[in-house]
Amino acid sequence: QLQLVESGGGLVQPGGSLTLSCEVSGDTFVDVAIGWFRQVPGKEREGVSCSNGKHIILYEDSVKGRFTISRDNTSNRVYLQMNDLQPEDTAVYYCNLATKPQFPWGRGTQVTVSA
Repeated sequence: QLQLVESGGGLVQPGGSLTLSCEVSGDTFVDVAIGWFRQVPGKEREGVSCSNGKHIILYEDSVKGRFTISRDNTSNRVYLQMNDLQPEDTAVYYCNLATKPQFPWGRGTQVTVSA
């Protein structure tokens, strides 16, 4: 079983950037598809991006061209570089397996985009 811990969130102005980090432990994740998700109060959690560590990388339409997912297999981390952040990107961001069944959700990391 994998354990995933998110970090890197914060408060940023519109147009700003943040890089989120997902530390993965407990087992090898080299061939495991990991995804980034986000959730705002009152709404369902939605997928933002995912990577299987090979050639498949997906992005939700609203973040295409602004967000970049990457993996560092030596440090067991998955990153989400977020550029040109907008108020609608405000949410708690989580990482987990890209497909169900997923592991229990962690605390996530809060991203707030506000002037």
